[in-house]
Amino acid sequence: MEQKLSSGCDVVIVNYNAGKLLTDCVVSVFAAGAARAIVVDNHSADGSLEYMEHTVKSDGLVVIRNAENLGFAAACNIGARASSSPQVLFLNPDIVLAPDALFRMVDVLQAAPDVGMVGGFLCNPDGTEQPGGRRFFPTPKRAFMRAFGLSRLARFFPEVFSDFLLHQEPLPSAPAVVEAISGACMLVKRAAMDDVGLWDDAYFLHCEDLDWCMRFKLKAWKILFVPDAQVTHVWGACSRSRPFFVEWHKHRGMLRFYKKFFRHQYPGLLWGLVVVGVWLRFVMVAGYYSGRLVLTKAGIRRG
Repeated sequence: MEQKLSSGCDVVIVNYNAGKLLTDCVVSVFAAGAARAIVVDNHSADGSLEYMEHTVKSDGLVVIRNAENLGFAAACNIGARASSSPQVLFLNPDIVLAPDALFRMVDVLQAAPDVGMVGGFLCNPDGTEQPGGRRFFPTPKRAFMRAFGLSRLARFFPEVFSDFLLHQEPLPSAPAVVEAISGACMLVKRAAMDDVGLWDDAYFLHCEDLDWCMRFKLKAWKILFVPDAQVTHVWGACSRSRPFFVEWHKHRGMLRFYKKFFRHQYPGLLWGLVVVGVWLRFVMVAGYYSGRLVLTKAGIRRG
C-alpha cells in the first residue's frame, strides 16, 4: 500500500463488528500519513477483521485480538500501551479521515505546550456537522434540559435552558478551545496522557470520552476543536443493530460520570432525583426502540 509522508502518529482503532467500514477507515488513516494503525478487535464475529487483513497490506498495520468484548475504554488502553509515538489518535472504525486531516490535527496539537487533546470536524457523509464533536460537559442539569426537550427554549432563556452540544453554533474560523470532544476522534499528546492517565476502563461503552476530557481539564490541559480537519463519521453504524445494549451502557456510563464529577454538587434527595432521571430517560428510549421493533416485525416500517 502506498503511504504518504508519516505524521509520526499512531492511530488506535477499536473494532467490534464494523464490517467493511473498518477497512475503509484503515485505508484512510494510512493515506492520511499514520505511522501505524493499531487495530484492537473486541472479538468480532462478522469477518470485518479478516476482510481488513486481506485487503490492507502495510508493515504499519498491527492487529491485537481480544478473546472477548472488553469494552471501548479497555480496548483503547490496550492500543495506547502498544503505541510509542509522541501523539496517538483514537478513532472509531466507522470513520474516514480526509487526506490532510491528521497532519492538520497534529500541527494544532504541537502548536502549544498546554494543548493536550484535539478533535476534528466530525461530519456526516453529506458534510453536515454531527453532534458531539464539540460540546460543553453535559452536567445533570444540561442533560435534563436536552433529554426532555427544554433546551429548545435556550434561544429565549440561554442562561437557564442552555444545551451542551455546539454543532448548531457557527463554525469557528480557527481552532477553538472547548470543554469536550468526541471519543470517535481524539488526538492525544503522549505527555498529557502520561500526566492524566489512561481511559477509565470501568466504562464499557459511552461517556468514557467525557470522563477523559474532564480529567484533562482538571489537570489544566487544553482541548481544541479543529474545524478544518474533516472527519467523516457513519454515525451509529456499529451500534444500530443492538440499540438496547448500547443504551443500557450509555446510561450506566452517564451515572458513573455524574457520580465521579458532580455527586458533591447534588446532595441527598437531589442526587436521588438525578439517578431517577437517568433511568427514566433509559425507560423512555427503550420504549421508543421497542415500538420500532414491534412495527418492523409487523411490516409497518422497515428496520
